Amino acid sequence: MFEPQTYALLMLAGFFILLMIGVPVATTLAVTGFVFGYLGFGDGLFALLPARFYGVVAGYQWMSIPLFVFMGVMLEKSRLADDLLDVMGHIAGGVRGGMGVGIILFGVLMGATTGIVGATVITLGLLTLPTLIKRGYDKSIAAGAICASGTLGQIIPPSLILILLSDIMQLSVGTLFAAAVGPGMLLAAVYIIYLLVRGWMNPALMPPIPQEERDAVSRGELWKRFWKVVVPPILLVVAVLGSIVGGIAAPTEAASMGAVGAVLIAAGARRLTLKMLKAVALETSKITAMMMLILMTAQVFALAFRGLHGEDLISDLFELLPGGVNSDIWFMMALIFVLGFFIEWIEISYIAVPLFMPVLLSQGVDPVWLAMLITVNLQSSFLTPPFGWALFYLKGVAPPEVTIKDIYKGVVPFIAMQAITLALVFFYPQIALWLPKAIGW
Repeated sequence: MFEPQTYALLMLAGFFILLMIGVPVATTLAVTGFVFGYLGFGDGLFALLPARFYGVVAGYQWMSIPLFVFMGVMLEKSRLADDLLDVMGHIAGGVRGGMGVGIILFGVLMGATTGIVGATVITLGLLTLPTLIKRGYDKSIAAGAICASGTLGQIIPPSLILILLSDIMQLSVGTLFAAAVGPGMLLAAVYIIYLLVRGWMNPALMPPIPQEERDAVSRGELWKRFWKVVVPPILLVVAVLGSIVGGIAAPTEAASMGAVGAVLIAAGARRLTLKMLKAVALETSKITAMMMLILMTAQVFALAFRGLHGEDLISDLFELLPGGVNSDIWFMMALIFVLGFFIEWIEISYIAVPLFMPVLLSQGVDPVWLAMLITVNLQSSFLTPPFGWALFYLKGVAPPEVTIKDIYKGVVPFIAMQAITLALVFFYPQIALWLPKAIGW
């Protein structure tokens, strides 16, 4: 028999080994939790689990997940994103790097309405990447902008990351939504500044749309399409997020309003069909079931790890670090960044965050600020090779002349910009905290 903390270390090692050989995340969490939990403290684990499972499935806050997912999938399936991208391209395309800026702005709006990385990256990859290359855009810059734009949905509310972190860290969803506005807009602004500067320094990398092509669409027609295509999603975002941040509605109530609003927008565009509604319901069910299964199996892992005194190991580790609380925070950020090379944000959220959070909170770290640092950092998990999902999504729809090397090369500057944004939020916490304080959260 080993000491409990030895089992905790073996449990972590087993978890990463199973992930590396390709075992699904939910299965990995359950197997390592059950096996090492039973070895460490017997069948007492099974007596504690029913209450934990019930706490997950009965949690009122989780009702917002399928509703927000439904809202996003409905807007994606209705193909409104295609029209939205076309309008933004014409508005911004006259500037050097303007099409790239349009892609980032599209990612902001898609992030606030769908929050689904795959949907945004695939839409942009199919609709814009061939056109950008044809117009002379550098392949790497175009691919990097598309991948980075797609990941904005992971920090701009209503982000699923924020909903999960609200449960893990026992914080209000509305508070996290309000706090994420500043870092999310800052990250988008950093991307836009980079593209404009690159376009100004080297116009050949990102030439503007030719004048004759822009003149083909009259200003009146462009404004008409703007009001028809761009304004309804913006109003939906303002209604949903404004009701949450303003304290008018709970996240679940606002999510239901968003789901109904997405249906009305699709119906208003005459794209709502029974076939599409069935497809939206099926996709929503798949995404929600996957997330809930991981949530439940994470309870097994967390319960076993705590029972094996794993939290004491983490506390001892932090005590060995020099430099105080700032060193502890950056150690956690570095670990999350490295984990992002190999595993997804859901696993990182439910494994790394619960391990380190108690130690940092005990040192007086603001939990809302810490949540924003984690959220900005988790963005990189979608871009970092070899398992960045945004890279895979784009490669799946990219033209043959765009290689995986082009995509990897293109995302490197955007990963660096995420690191810059992370540093700015670290050194200037008010970027994240001003809005929650201003509205009294």
